[in-house]
Amino acid sequence: MALVILTVVGMVLLKGTLNILSPRQWTLVQNVSDAYLTYEKAYAQRIPFESMTGLSSPWPVYPAKAETTVTMGTLPGGRILSANVIRTRIADSNNLPAFGGTSTTSTNPAEMQTWKLQSHITYTISGRSYVKSRTIVRTQ
Repeated sequence: MALVILTVVGMVLLKGTLNILSPRQWTLVQNVSDAYLTYEKAYAQRIPFESMTGLSSPWPVYPAKAETTVTMGTLPGGRILSANVIRTRIADSNNLPAFGGTSTTSTNPAEMQTWKLQSHITYTISGRSYVKSRTIVRTQ
């Protein structure tokens, strides 16, 4: 009888421990994905403008997109957290037609270029899919 009670108490404590750890793991994964998006933001801000608008740009012109699988990090226990990164860039309407806009030299005499760089990550935790994104505006 005592062994049965001890087993039941052990199972209840194990279930309680798992219930406590589960939200912490979700929070950990959210922090890892936010950290990866911080990297994406920094990359978008530091890439030279010529590379960003070139033919081999990591951010192709919308509706085209570049999709790659990346490793965001490793969780406790050695589980690798991977995600798909989708990148695209959208021209501002005030850009000249050569740069994807509808402006003219009278409305944009400085010939400024403005682009919205978008990075989206998609990942799955415990069968649930998540999407996060960042948009960075670059002007030259």
